[in-house]
Amino acid sequence: MPRKLDVSDEVRAEIGDEEADRLLGGDNAPGTYDCTSCRTPGDSERERTSTVLFVGEETAVLAFAHASCIPSQVVPVSEEQLQGAVRSITGGDAGQQGQQGGEQTADGLPLQAELGVTSGLLLINGEVQPALVVEPLVPIARPGTTGPVDVFLELLNEQGFAPVTAIDQLPDLTPGWSVLLVMGKLHAVLQPNANGGQPVAWWQAHQPMQVAEEWRSAVNKTGRVLVYAAPVGTIGQQPREDLLREAMDRAAASGRLVGAAMPLAGT
Repeated sequence: MPRKLDVSDEVRAEIGDEEADRLLGGDNAPGTYDCTSCRTPGDSERERTSTVLFVGEETAVLAFAHASCIPSQVVPVSEEQLQGAVRSITGGDAGQQGQQGGEQTADGLPLQAELGVTSGLLLINGEVQPALVVEPLVPIARPGTTGPVDVFLELLNEQGFAPVTAIDQLPDLTPGWSVLLVMGKLHAVLQPNANGGQPVAWWQAHQPMQVAEEWRSAVNKTGRVLVYAAPVGTIGQQPREDLLREAMDRAAASGRLVGAAMPLAGT
């Protein structure tokens, strides 16, 4: 039975006309599925459905999403991230960490710096905004030096982040940066590749990070994530979003907070 599938030109180019036509005709396409974005059930026989192709170095995985959540697209990911997505589909990554992020690695910093990453919702000018708050677990030195420490905010300013003096002002979009969600879980923050080509991971989760359904819904609505960063010891892992907001307000007032808005990459 024909499906109500959207197959973008870039997806068709990757999978070929023959496979695309089989999908549209009902072959190799599920009737029902879990949306790769919002993780709620979908039915390709009854509602518009996007085909989303995750492409790694050696592997490609075709997934499906509500067309109202995301358009049909090709999502380049690392092979490691793609294998994590496959484990997510097959249930092999049970027991992931919760929405309060743990210790992760920032590949784009001069050293393999361990970062604490927290996901949360911020009320800004009456609208709910999805946010990530990043804080190193140790002071950060400039590459090739032993000091002065801590130049974390200075390095981020050089990458396009801007000082945040008040949380009620939305940060500007930072060109080339994005937040990667795969199968509804947070995988990485991507930065421009200095050598050109595909973006590279500035921060990458050791394991795909579970985020709250409300956070995913807010991302699907806005299409971008607000990413804030502060030096070690400034904010900490706050157990509630109101306490997180208070800590961020204090950091902004003391000139110890930078931010950037980043579009969503993937789902």
